[in-house]
Amino acid sequence: MAKRDYYEVLGVSKSASEDEIKKAYRKKAVEFHPDKNPDDKKAEDKFKEVGEAYEVLSDDQKRAAYDSMGHAAFDGPGGGGSHGGSVDPFDLFNQVFGGSGGGGIFEQFFGGGERRDPSGAQRGADLRYDMEIDFEEAVLGCEKKISITKLDGCEKCNGSGAAKDSGRKTCSTCGGHGQVVSKRGFFRMQQTCPQCEGQGSVLERPCVGCRGSGRIDKKSTITLKVPEGVSTGTRLRSGGNGEAGVRGGSNGDLYVVLHVRPHEIFDRDDDDLLCDVPINFVTAAMGGELKVPTLSGSASIKIPAGTQSGTTFRLKGRGVKNLQGYGTGDLNVKVNVEVPARLNNEQKAKLKEFADLCGDEVNPQSAGFLEKAKDFFR
Repeated sequence: MAKRDYYEVLGVSKSASEDEIKKAYRKKAVEFHPDKNPDDKKAEDKFKEVGEAYEVLSDDQKRAAYDSMGHAAFDGPGGGGSHGGSVDPFDLFNQVFGGSGGGGIFEQFFGGGERRDPSGAQRGADLRYDMEIDFEEAVLGCEKKISITKLDGCEKCNGSGAAKDSGRKTCSTCGGHGQVVSKRGFFRMQQTCPQCEGQGSVLERPCVGCRGSGRIDKKSTITLKVPEGVSTGTRLRSGGNGEAGVRGGSNGDLYVVLHVRPHEIFDRDDDDLLCDVPINFVTAAMGGELKVPTLSGSASIKIPAGTQSGTTFRLKGRGVKNLQGYGTGDLNVKVNVEVPARLNNEQKAKLKEFADLCGDEVNPQSAGFLEKAKDFFR
């Protein structure tokens, strides 16, 4: 596959100044950094590509060779037909941003440079778990058990990766420096040692349980407390229940994203509960008492005479407890007047008799509508 032009990769012109090249690199390196784009192979490839371009264009000698011969400048004897870039892209990022434990922009964007320091402890990865819960569990809170398989510390070696009664020895490839030097084209290149991955030492004998990684896949059961008032999309953090760290690093966290199943009676509007309740024609006309369900038992509503379909009654404090502690919502009950169906002859006769007794004063809405619409019936 043909390599892209380095100027095009950084989005600068061939006459770009050193400051313009550095600024372009910083912008694109942050955009494509793997810590900002986890599990995104394309972003990782672009991150490496912009690092390779910057390494060449930020060096006057390499840039002059590239301007003269293009990528062929780095394909000479000993170059292996590789590329101009030789420095580990993460090391380059740290150099430009002042990272790797020294504070600065790296920590500002990604929460600490130690993740890419191959010679130090590395924090375990955070994990995501999507979980469905019932509507009542979301409103009232609950306790759930989660079973997941994740990388935990190896018990045989206590996470060290070394077999019993063994330790680490100096890497023979880099002599303990963690870096190796090779020649590519006209240049001497320094990069992270591939044997020890920059640590400067290797295991004498790897642990048979984890094959030297210090971690093994293990099924774990985690108890999660779900507070009152959560909703779909709420993310709960279970500290230290992510993947185990490497070389003594702390564990990552587990983030549980909730998905609430719909309820057959209730709907929800933020902290308010909504419920549609049917009432019969007689209760709506004459008034009475109506029992309604709530998530904490039943309640009663006084229905005044002449209640129309769609009227909403509010029960204060019978809704959802606010997740941030700002009180509790209400239960809004909307009544729907049910029209009688499948009447027998006697019932029909009674209703006809009732209708004959009713005047405009009994049905003011109908009378008012007919008055407004009378011109349309001519």
